Amino acid sequence: MDFNVKRLAADAGTFLSRAVQFTEEKLGQAEKTELDAHLEKLLARAECTKHWTEKILMQTEALLQPNPNLRMEEFLYEKLDKKAPVRMNNHELLGEALVNFGNEFGPGTAYGNALVKCGETEKQVGGANREFIQSSATNFLTPFGNFLEGDFKTILKERKLLQMRRLDLDAAKTKVKKAKVAEARAAAEQDLKVTQSEFDRQAEITRLLLEGVSSTHAHHLRCLNDFVEAQTTYYAQCYQYMVDLQKQLGSFPSSFSSNNNPAGGGASVSVPTLPVSTPLSAPGRSSSGFGELLTSGGSRRARVLYDYDAAGSSELSLLADEVIMVSSVPGMDFDWLMGERGNQKGRVPITYLELLN
Repeated sequence: MDFNVKRLAADAGTFLSRAVQFTEEKLGQAEKTELDAHLEKLLARAECTKHWTEKILMQTEALLQPNPNLRMEEFLYEKLDKKAPVRMNNHELLGEALVNFGNEFGPGTAYGNALVKCGETEKQVGGANREFIQSSATNFLTPFGNFLEGDFKTILKERKLLQMRRLDLDAAKTKVKKAKVAEARAAAEQDLKVTQSEFDRQAEITRLLLEGVSSTHAHHLRCLNDFVEAQTTYYAQCYQYMVDLQKQLGSFPSSFSSNNNPAGGGASVSVPTLPVSTPLSAPGRSSSGFGELLTSGGSRRARVLYDYDAAGSSELSLLADEVIMVSSVPGMDFDWLMGERGNQKGRVPITYLELLN
C-alpha cells in the first residue's frame, strides 16, 4: 500500500498545531476568535431544539408503548431491519378474555351476553389504539427521529469542522505575531489569508444549516397537528364505542331469575343499571331541567332514551323514544322520578330520560 508521506506529515502538523492552539487557549495563553453573535444564537437554538426533540420523542414513545421491555425489543428489531412480531395489546387481551368467559358462561344469559358485548367493544378499542399508534409513529415519531439522525447530525459535523477552521485561523494569527523574519512573516500572512477564507466559508455553511432549523420547526408543527388529530380521532372512537356499549347494556333486563340458586325459589337478583351521561344540549331539549325539577317540583314531559324493564311493582317499564310525564316526589332518591303514562305510574331512573321543553 502506497502512503503519501508529505500529506501524512502535513496532516500531523495541522493536528499538532490545533492541539497546541487549543491547549494555549485553555491556559489563557492565546487569543480565541469569537464567533458572530448571530451564529452563536443560532447554535444555542439548535442545541435547544435537539434537546427538547429528544425529550418529546422519548416521552411520546413511552406514551404509545408504556412497556419499556417491548420498546427495547422494537428498537432492536428496527436496528436489525427485521419486522417485530405482532402482539395483541392490553385492550385486545382483555376483550378476548371477556368474550371467552361470556361464551363459556352462556351467551344466552344476561351476564354472558354482557361479557361478550364488553369483550367485543374492548377489541374495538384495541384496534383503534393500534391505528393510533401506527399513525403517530408515521406522522410524528418518524419526522422527529429523522431530524435527530439526519439534519442535526449534519449540523454537528459542520459545526465540528467550523471549530477546526477556527483553531487553524487562530494558529495562523499566532504565527504572524511570532514571525520576525520578513520572509517568514509574509508566508505566515499568506497562510492567514487562506485560513481566514476557509473559516469564513465554513461559518457561512454552518449559518445556512442552522437557519434551516426554522423550517424544521414549521415541519414539526404540522407533525404536531397530525398527532393531535390522531389523538382526537382515537379518543372519539373510544368514546363512541363505550357509549354504544352503554346503550346495549342499558337495554338489558334489570333483573333476572337465578335458576342455580342453591336456596331454591328462583330469587330475583338485581342487576345495577349503568348510568348514561346526559346528552348534549340541543334545540327543544333541556340538559339542566332535572335540577330545577327536583328542587321546584311540578311535572315535565320527558323522552325515554333506552328501554327499561321495571324491577318491581313500584317502578314503571319504559320503551325507547316514548314520551311520558315525570315529576319529583318528596323523599324519593335523587336518581329517580315519578313517571306517568296514562293511568300507569311508577318510579323511573333519571339516566334513562331526557327532559323536553
